[in-house]
Amino acid sequence: MKAGYIRQNLTALLLATSLLPTAASAAQTLIYSDHEPLGGMRTRFINDVFFPAIEKESLGRLKIDAHWGGELNTSYEALGKVSKGEVDMATVVPEYNAEQLPLHQIFKSFPVGPTDAQQVAFFRRVYADIPAFPAELKKNNVVSVFLETGYPLAFFSSKVMPDLGKIKGGTWRSASFWHRDFLQNAGAKPVTMPWGEPTYHALKTGAIDGMMLNVDSGYDLKAYQFASNVLISKDLWLGHLYILAMNEKTWDKLSPEDQAAILRAAQTAYKSLGAVMNQSFNTQIDDLRNVGATVRILKQEEVAQWQSTTHYQAAQAKWVKEQEAKGVNDAGTVMKQVNAIMDNAMHQKTH
Repeated sequence: MKAGYIRQNLTALLLATSLLPTAASAAQTLIYSDHEPLGGMRTRFINDVFFPAIEKESLGRLKIDAHWGGELNTSYEALGKVSKGEVDMATVVPEYNAEQLPLHQIFKSFPVGPTDAQQVAFFRRVYADIPAFPAELKKNNVVSVFLETGYPLAFFSSKVMPDLGKIKGGTWRSASFWHRDFLQNAGAKPVTMPWGEPTYHALKTGAIDGMMLNVDSGYDLKAYQFASNVLISKDLWLGHLYILAMNEKTWDKLSPEDQAAILRAAQTAYKSLGAVMNQSFNTQIDDLRNVGATVRILKQEEVAQWQSTTHYQAAQAKWVKEQEAKGVNDAGTVMKQVNAIMDNAMHQKTH
């Protein structure tokens, strides 16, 4: 009788215990998608610094299942995939989503800007101080959990180019509509063509004289084989933002503790991002020189001259009118707010 009583109680105890949440059952795996292969500065930083920080800060409750190299989506599909919840997180490039993220196009409208840690601080302040940017993401059912940035702008020319004035009269490829305006204002003929083999072929055949793009893309394409004259400066602002976005429902379903863990992981990662960007930039310059490219760092006065040549403020004013005509009523207000933060960032840089 007593033995049976004990067995019944033991069975009840085991059943009750099995219903209690365990560390294993509380763990959640978040699916992340990236259109770029794991290997560049940005992807390695996410994989080696940010994701481990999420796991550490959440005490192992959150794990990341990362898929690289466009395995789950292309760069143009990323926003749609994460918006619909087909992936939990993805890196979204605003430039490829101009219709859905019109205000985010403002970032590339500056020819000159802050670098390294100050560039990271600029984007973070924009998101903290201007509600229109998080709101624009919310319209697409996503939230930003980390802001990634990239290398500065470079000019890869097939001809010897002692200074940027030699752009005049040439045919130059750029993907950004802002940069096409800048090139036109500098007296060049801007063209757009698909990235990769078509661009490489155009350089090879002389159909284009050069490319205006982030330095690492020029290196990856091996543009230096046919455009070995490179002009660059850290101050040449690309404004290329990569938003590590999470599906809004996925975010909302996380416990407050896990949400806080992700935010702490981002804070930790931001602390080292500027230094990593600086080191990576220097490595990139060395690599280009090692493969035979002629690389010249522009002087400060040359950067200032380029800023003046682009007439970027006129390009911004034209864009604001176009956006307001499309119904983006706060385009002018937000443009002024971003300009104010940029002016402040550049003032801090020179003092």
